[in-house]
Amino acid sequence: MKLGVVMFNTDYSIRIDELARAVEERGFESLFLPEHSHIPVSRKSPWPGGPTLPQEYWHLLDPFVGLTAAAAATTRLKVGTGICFVAERDPIILAKQVASLDFLSGGRFLFGIGGGWNAEQMANHGIEYGRRWEILRERVLAMKEIWTKDEPEFHGEFVNFAPIWSWPKPVQKPHPPILLGANKPTARQRAVEYADGWFPLADRAGDIPEGIADLRRRAAAAGRDPDSLTVSVFGAKPDAEVLRSYEKAGVTRAIFGLPVADQDIVLMVLDDLAKFVEMFR
Repeated sequence: MKLGVVMFNTDYSIRIDELARAVEERGFESLFLPEHSHIPVSRKSPWPGGPTLPQEYWHLLDPFVGLTAAAAATTRLKVGTGICFVAERDPIILAKQVASLDFLSGGRFLFGIGGGWNAEQMANHGIEYGRRWEILRERVLAMKEIWTKDEPEFHGEFVNFAPIWSWPKPVQKPHPPILLGANKPTARQRAVEYADGWFPLADRAGDIPEGIADLRRRAAAAGRDPDSLTVSVFGAKPDAEVLRSYEKAGVTRAIFGLPVADQDIVLMVLDDLAKFVEMFR
């Protein structure tokens, strides 16, 4: 089982290039960055994490800019979105961003995606909240065409374009791993249909081993090799017993959350978490 970290990297916390070097130096496999283009002041949509939304949600760096800096500062570290709100982004532009980051990083990008929870934020992007998963699915399928074909075209309800030219193509073939971040059984079904892995939140997905068993059953029923789907647990508890249970259940990657803080505090936390890197090396 591989170990990674995620941080809400902001304009007031440790710099992303410093963070990336520190994460790689301590032997972690991956670094993930979340995304929010903005947060509506209205705050009508309830935050799933509690009554008060932390300010880091509206101070985030753009993940593709941040991850490019992280990749440039390292040589082995995998860099990933955790998660990218695909429905809020133009698929032709997003396909180019993903391919460019994978190209510049030498094939180190992990494409974590999800539907999102903030309806007002999506409305500002012209997205109907209730149809976000339909839109996401179609945009993923369209991006796959762009990544894998010389003259891709796509004709759907939400995405429609005649043959185009778009390079670079991703270094990873057929494209960077798509990790679908959501917690319910429907998320596992979507992962089987058009992704390469399931990306659940540790504290919201219920029993992770049972979720993995369900994912494998769904993959087999769809005629897909269950072993072809990875499982990356987001916000994993830094507890040896829990982590061993994940490893036994077949978790591919456990991802620890880092505090939104300055360099001294973040490095102290990383040093403490590094003992688990040795445990699972």
